[in-house]
Amino acid sequence: MVLLNPGPVNVSERVRQALLRPDICHRESEFTELLHRIQNKLLKAFVPGAESEYVAVVMTGSGTATVEAALMSSLPHGRRMLILNNGVYGERMSQIIGLHRLGVSELKSDWTARPDPDKLLLALRQHQEVHAVAMVHHETTTGLLNPVQEIAEIVDSQNRVFVLDAVSALAGETIDIARSHIYMVTGTAGKCIQGFPGVSFVLVRKGFVEKMRAYPKRSWYLHLTHYIDDEGRGTIPFTPAVQVYYAFDEALSELLEEGVANRIQRYKQMAALIRDRMAKLGVKALLPPDRQSNTITAYYLPEGVSYQSLHDRLKAQGYVIYSGQGNLENKIFRVANMGALTAAQFVGFLDAFEQACKPV
Repeated sequence: MVLLNPGPVNVSERVRQALLRPDICHRESEFTELLHRIQNKLLKAFVPGAESEYVAVVMTGSGTATVEAALMSSLPHGRRMLILNNGVYGERMSQIIGLHRLGVSELKSDWTARPDPDKLLLALRQHQEVHAVAMVHHETTTGLLNPVQEIAEIVDSQNRVFVLDAVSALAGETIDIARSHIYMVTGTAGKCIQGFPGVSFVLVRKGFVEKMRAYPKRSWYLHLTHYIDDEGRGTIPFTPAVQVYYAFDEALSELLEEGVANRIQRYKQMAALIRDRMAKLGVKALLPPDRQSNTITAYYLPEGVSYQSLHDRLKAQGYVIYSGQGNLENKIFRVANMGALTAAQFVGFLDAFEQACKPV
């Protein structure tokens, strides 16, 4: 089955075979070596040249687990978090903070619009109680790419902490984490890194770690400094999904062999292939080209075609697309081009799509 949803993604046979490696105990030296390999590869891939300035925290869980861990671990008592909310995942960050009854404010934008940097600057100047700003890099709600560099510069200029949800962006979009002085960046295996779901990570600026130690401990499982201290000793606080870690290690090796920049370029080319063909078929994209990510495109449903009908016809041909969310649920469908897929597979999907849109 060709998965055109934004995670889980199709993986290579090499990554799949890594699941079959020997069973090991996570308290033994073999796991310590595996963990350290993963951490070193994450730093090499995503903060090249600044590996000594960051720590890679690896956790068993989905991307949302690391987002929640980052948010709850980055806020001192009595201070507030400002969420830049322009999609389902920005909304989720607000809900996480609110659920724990912590201080949260929002700058909301339309789901098809990027955050306004001038409004952010004004808000930070007016609200000194805001300690940290959080934003989603790639809002898969619509396939919208948010302006990380611009936002990061404003947050840094106002001496605030920037927390970035890059779960669906790392290895799919260009980002200079170290140069942008981003304190915390969350990611996961099962999207652009082309691993399996179940293991995720946070890249934390080392200068921020000591400050975090003084912040309240709001979760037993998701408290980041707990992981940082244990992983620094080559162990992990809780039982990890060992076989999934093996596959993650192999997926990171594949990524480094391909090169992060080359992976991004490959995704960009596959997105262009899809978008060019869809345009020729008269299918309208939700976003203008300058706001689209490299790895997912949202389209309005063709006239007279329901999502369920389109989905089912395509699945019968071996292709899985993705529905819209929220108030877009009955208006759009989404096509992701993450994963270990070839141009021929995307052409096959586009041929199947053209047939699926014809009257029965």
